[in-house]
This record gives sequence, structure tokens and C-alpha cells, in this order.
Amino acid sequence: MNNRDGERPGAAVCADDVREAALSLPEATEKLAWGQPTFRVAGRIFASLGDDDTTIGVKCPKEERAELIAAEPAKFFVKPGHDDNYSFVRVRLEALEDVDELRDILLDSWRQAAPKRLHG
Repeated sequence: MNNRDGERPGAAVCADDVREAALSLPEATEKLAWGQPTFRVAGRIFASLGDDDTTIGVKCPKEERAELIAAEPAKFFVKPGHDDNYSFVRVRLEALEDVDELRDILLDSWRQAAPKRLHG
């Protein structure tokens, strides 16, 4: 049952929510890479679903990752050895408060990847 905003009360954020929110952003596309869905703008990845659909990777400046993870370690993390050289952080979907928080995270990541002409 949906409330008036289309949200599922008490429901955890899921992969379908990620896909819907990511593809709602200007010029966003979905492309399979490494066997996983990735979401791109102008050919640049701004988000990807984890292989078990319980996490996403989003753009995050490397210098901000440690602080973000320290502030909310149940929500944000990196995979040591894999994420070290990339400006991405991983997000546990079950730790998100709601779809609005997911949208905010995806929008921030999209802004880092999108060409300036798309910023409104």
C-alpha cells in the first residue's frame, strides 16, 4: 500500500528504488558493466548497484570519504583494496532512512559526474 507520496510505509529501500531514482535524473542511462547495473550521465558512471542488490556505489571525493564513513559507518563504507583508487563510496540500502535520502545521495553523485550544462 502506498501513501499519498507514492512511498511504501516502513519498506526498506530496494534496487528498484535505486533504478527509478537514478533514471529520473536528467540524461541518466543504465548500462550493464561488470555484470552489474551502472547508471551514467554523459557516459560517466555516477552510481552502480552492488552484486547482491543491497548496496550501491556513488561518487564521493576521496578526501571526504573517511569523514563520511566515520560519521555513519553502518551506512557508508569502502571495500579495501578495491575502492582505494576511486572517488566512490558504498552505501548500504537497508541503512537509508527512506527513498528521499536515496534520491539526495544519487543527486549529489549525479552532480559530480554530470556536465555543467545539465546543472539546473
